[in-house]
Amino acid sequence: MRKMLLSLLLLLSLVGSLALEDLEGKALVFPEASDTAHARLNVTIQQPLSSFTLCLRYLTEIKHRQTFFSYASKRNDNEIVLNRNNIAYHLYMLGGNYVEFKVPDMLTSNSVGEHVCVSWESATGLAELWVNGRPLVRKSLQKGHSVMAEGSIVLGQDQDNFGGGFDIDYCFVGEITDLYMWDRVLCPDEVVLAFHNYPLPDYLINWRSLSYSIRGYALVKPALLSAQRAG
Repeated sequence: MRKMLLSLLLLLSLVGSLALEDLEGKALVFPEASDTAHARLNVTIQQPLSSFTLCLRYLTEIKHRQTFFSYASKRNDNEIVLNRNNIAYHLYMLGGNYVEFKVPDMLTSNSVGEHVCVSWESATGLAELWVNGRPLVRKSLQKGHSVMAEGSIVLGQDQDNFGGGFDIDYCFVGEITDLYMWDRVLCPDEVVLAFHNYPLPDYLINWRSLSYSIRGYALVKPALLSAQRAG
């Protein structure tokens, strides 16, 4: 009877940890620098990616390099990594390869937060980055390659190995909200819709229906940021 009860409690805990939660109007908050605090997304990319778009909104005061999103496979810790420092965003892919997007001051608004979308396609190797609904110059990255399936997805830390290897020097401090991902490159009109937080179809990662777990000092709280929907 004791073993049956323990098994039932374990099953209920597992089901609860995989439950989908609507996080619209909520943010994942990282109050201080840490080499442990992160959110692990219970999302499995079933097939290799030949294209993707990742969008998120964030608020921070930190100027040194910090990591928003880290997707690691057992082959590469940097299958997809999005981070930024005080002057530029960096998209790392498929190992140590990366491109840098320098952001004009006129596009930034760190006092009230920023919305960023990054996309990539294998066929052309083109990587795009949009800040607050405005595009930056396209760059070339890893033409002809693909992103491995079944990786580990972490918010707020940079994985140096599959699921771990965090470094306090690259952690995120602030809040992240409205995070979505697709297995295609969004067109310019769709990026603007994402900036205004309009729903779009065919999510790989959906902030409005998300299974996740939190480790360390990180919390889900009402978002300080909010998108003003046009129209």
